[in-house]
Amino acid sequence: MLALLVDPDKIKDKNHLDHWVEIVQRSQTDFVFVGGSLLTNNEMDNVVRYFKSKLVIPVVLFPGNWNQISESADAILFLSLISGRNPDLLIGQHVHAAPILKSTSLEVISTGYMLIDCGRQTTASYMSHTLPIPYNKPDIAAATALAGEYLGMKLIYLDGGSGAEQPISAPMIQRVANSVNLPIIVGGGIRSEEDVVNAFSAGADIVVVGTAVEKEPELLFFFNEIKASMK
Repeated sequence: MLALLVDPDKIKDKNHLDHWVEIVQRSQTDFVFVGGSLLTNNEMDNVVRYFKSKLVIPVVLFPGNWNQISESADAILFLSLISGRNPDLLIGQHVHAAPILKSTSLEVISTGYMLIDCGRQTTASYMSHTLPIPYNKPDIAAATALAGEYLGMKLIYLDGGSGAEQPISAPMIQRVANSVNLPIIVGGGIRSEEDVVNAFSAGADIVVVGTAVEKEPELLFFFNEIKASMK
């Protein structure tokens, strides 16, 4: 499956939103993820509502903190940053969010979130005050993911972060996929069809593309061909 990640802070105007909607409608995108590490324009709910009014696929929240919640979405990735040692992002933010989520109809999906060092410090690592897992340490990633599964997580999300210089390596994805019995989401640094194919071939169940799609919408438009070639 393929997910498009949209950062509400990067939406310029309604025309920009329409551009995203057109890209999704012309492609075989399965999900839209909405969120970011730092949101400053308070447009998240408006962006979610707009996507819901135009699209039939699920709109899923990808929150950077507890107040990035929109009741208009279909679900929320309840992210616990298991690659770091910051208690606020392991449980603290969740305590704030839980009573709010209880009052909504959102599907809450417990997700083990793992930041991977892909060559550059990202907003996610800076804002979270955590060190990402080293790029060439798949064993650490696998053990961390397995711990997440034993803690009851329903998904594992491997993220190189927005602005990553390179995608997460195939050996790391494969090692994690072979270690857990959970769906694997992979994002960050994916800029080409080859990157998408490599991630799926290594064991990713969902690949997330973001900023690169505006410059290279073919990443979504050729997704059908990618899926067909892998059958």
